[in-house]
Parts: sequence; structure tokens; C-alpha cells
Amino acid sequence: MRRDLIWLSTLAVAAFGVLVALGGWQLQRLAWKDELITRIEAQSHAAPVSLVQAIAQWKKSQDVEYLRVRLEGRFQHANESHFFTVIKGTPGWRVITPLETPSGHLVMVDRGFVPQGLKQPEARVAGQINGVRKVIGLARAPGAHGLFVPDNDAEKNSWFWRDLAGMASSALSATENERLVPFFVELEAAPVPGGWPRGGVTRLELPNKHLQYAFTWFGLAAGLLAVFTMYMRGRLQRHSIT
Repeated sequence: MRRDLIWLSTLAVAAFGVLVALGGWQLQRLAWKDELITRIEAQSHAAPVSLVQAIAQWKKSQDVEYLRVRLEGRFQHANESHFFTVIKGTPGWRVITPLETPSGHLVMVDRGFVPQGLKQPEARVAGQINGVRKVIGLARAPGAHGLFVPDNDAEKNSWFWRDLAGMASSALSATENERLVPFFVELEAAPVPGGWPRGGVTRLELPNKHLQYAFTWFGLAAGLLAVFTMYMRGRLQRHSIT
């Protein structure tokens, strides 16, 4: 066999292996995503647990994602943080407010979404509810700074990734930070005077196209195999004639 065919065969085999491996990886991602979706569905509709139970689970597994938690306490509206988001094509902010419980815990509570014009609390005074409140929300772990995500700007109170430690340090005293719960709680939809912030905006429906991606990679592998087979057959036929 000529040297060029050896190199071509080697490259074809390598490319075929890579495509098949990518297809297999997507099938693994499919199984992971199916399990995650099932878990979100179960946890987000389960009976809510107490904050003490949620903290205990965090200490045990470092994982309380989408766990329903019931809270009772007073909001520190003067210390709210604003996290940029887009809801159904509308840019705006998630209002994240410390809530102090009777036991002394401080929870960074995502009260929900407000459009750009209502970012400042004086534009939605009616929604700055006082007194002891009882609320239910979903526990969420702190975020991470993505590659294409802007830096947070604590001075302007504009946050672009969910930096729990940064928000708490910016809004709370050192003593209060010692009492901080290590996860957020995103409130479920509930009536709020004035209508804002609007809770219940946690994203529960996750995209799951891994099966399509797997078929794409396997299809490319099959196409490559077919083209290479036809090419080699043609070369061998021409070689036998000559």
C-alpha cells in the first residue's frame, strides 16, 4: 500500500475514533442531565424543610440545590444586592436581600426579578415589606465566575455572577458574615405589595439536547466511514486495472 494511503487511513481511523468518543460522551451527558432534571422536579415540588435541616444537609454533602426551604425572619432592605439577569427577553435585576432569622442566621434571599427601571428600592417602596415574614424558596449554591461573564462591581451594586461571599462582604458587617448561611434561597412566586420584586423566576426547565448531539457525532462518524470506504474501494479498483 502506498505511503499516502497509510497516512490517510491513519487519519481516518483517528477521526472516526474521536467522533465515536464524542457521541459516547454526549450519551453520558444525557444520562447526567436526565438524572438532574428528575432530581430538580422531585426537590422543587417536595414539602419544604426547615433552614436548620437545609444547613445540616449542606454540611453533610455540600449539596442543597433546588431543595425547598421555609424561612422566617426580617429582611434587611438597606443591604440588598442587585444581580443582573434577563427574564423572557427583558433585562433587569434579581433583588437579593439578607434575611435575619430569630435564631440569628443570615440568609441571602433572592426575592425575585425587577425590570431595569425598578432597580433602585425607592422606585418600589411598597414591596419593601417590613416585620417578620414567612417565605418559601429554593436553595441554590453560590455561582462561579464564567469566562465570558463581566466582573462584579460592588461599588455600583451590580453583580453579574452569584458571588455569595462578595455580596455578603459588601452588604454585611464582619460579625454578620460569621452568621451567614452558605447558600442562597430563591423565593417562590407569592403576592408582594406593588407587585415587585416578582418571585418564582428560578429556572427549572433545563435544555436537554444531548441525544441529538450524540446522533450528530455518530452520524458524522458513519458518514466518514462510508466516504472513506468508497474512496478506498475506488483506489483499489483503479490499482487492479493498472
